[in-house]
Amino acid sequence: MKVLIKQARIISPHSPFNGHTKDILITDGIISKIDDAISEKPDQLIEQEGLSVSIGWMDIFSNFGDPGHEYKETLETGAKAAAAGGFTDVLVLPNTSPVVHSKSQVEYIVQKSKSFAVNIHPIGAVTKNTEGKELAEMYDMHQSGALAFGDGINPIQSAGIVLKALQYVKSFDGTLIQIPEDKSIGANGLINEGIISTQLGLPGKPTIAEEILVARDIKLAQYADSKLHFTGVSSAKSIEYIKRAKEAGINVSCSVTPYHLFFTDTNMQDYDTNLKVNPPLRTETDRQALLKAVADGTVDCIASHHFPQNWDGKTCEFEYAKDGMIGLESLFGVLGSSVVNAQWPIEQSVEMLSVNPRKIFGIALPEIKEGATACLTLFNAEEEYVFDESMIQSKSKNSALVGKKLKGKVIGIINKGKIELN
Repeated sequence: MKVLIKQARIISPHSPFNGHTKDILITDGIISKIDDAISEKPDQLIEQEGLSVSIGWMDIFSNFGDPGHEYKETLETGAKAAAAGGFTDVLVLPNTSPVVHSKSQVEYIVQKSKSFAVNIHPIGAVTKNTEGKELAEMYDMHQSGALAFGDGINPIQSAGIVLKALQYVKSFDGTLIQIPEDKSIGANGLINEGIISTQLGLPGKPTIAEEILVARDIKLAQYADSKLHFTGVSSAKSIEYIKRAKEAGINVSCSVTPYHLFFTDTNMQDYDTNLKVNPPLRTETDRQALLKAVADGTVDCIASHHFPQNWDGKTCEFEYAKDGMIGLESLFGVLGSSVVNAQWPIEQSVEMLSVNPRKIFGIALPEIKEGATACLTLFNAEEEYVFDESMIQSKSKNSALVGKKLKGKVIGIINKGKIELN
């Protein structure tokens, strides 16, 4: 099958065609020709004003619920949501039922997702049942296809377990992923502790619960001389700690969520349960610190923290609502609305979505050149639109972004010889 992409601006920092507008011919999943104008008749033509193309994007923190929570999301619907958001690769969390803490669960995900256009990479649990008590068989899971390790939505509380895990993954150059949260602080908190939580009469969760774990785990990573990735960083002080650690040569990296770049705790005054997330939405001061850290490179990548919840999990009293928001389909538009401007160009955005995640987790970079396997994301960085529920491919619809104006629209992906267009 021949696919012709007409007059697409190539945005790929490591491509010789970076910044050039070209025709790209793909034959049976391989880029067969890149030229100013290709007249060959294709089986499928992709032509659109404002079209750009880059290597496929990668998300590093999504919950697809399969096995055990298929009523929220399946591997198949999660893959469709990822493709709609421009992602050719996704790391999925181990918080399923059963937990992904052995090689058989890793193999289940790897085998079941082989036929999808999106590459799904399991994150193996660090501890059995993600309980934070006893190490799981990480080496076996690594051999079976686990790309990284972490307890997902359950941050590991024991410093001893984190240290052992960091030392363990060193044997295969693995990376540990941690949501930084000390659960003993603000254990009953529902939103960020501050003026808004007081006004709404809701128990708060202070930023120090995050900052203490960031500081602790940086020291553990330094001691173990191992690789650690913080995700869902939401506090200005946490960013400061991570920046100093990087300057000291400690092997830490971090990601932020799109909703922490877009919303603050002031948006919660209507008790919108879709905004009940963990880590909670912080203050405008924290949001500005995150935006600055994205722009200056302290933040390595954007993680969707795609957490589907069914209708019952969100349509209830705020206190009882489940944490989480879906984010794959809207991530690029949120990024464009929040940070992309003349000072922070689209090239930097694409690097955060495509190059940096692969470097952190040791995946070979796809290339845009003749003879290379096509792993591409197609998008229009300038298009503005209102995010509508009809754009959601996820099985769940728990997004506070529905009805919001976003900038930057995904057109589709080409990967594994398959084409998924919006």
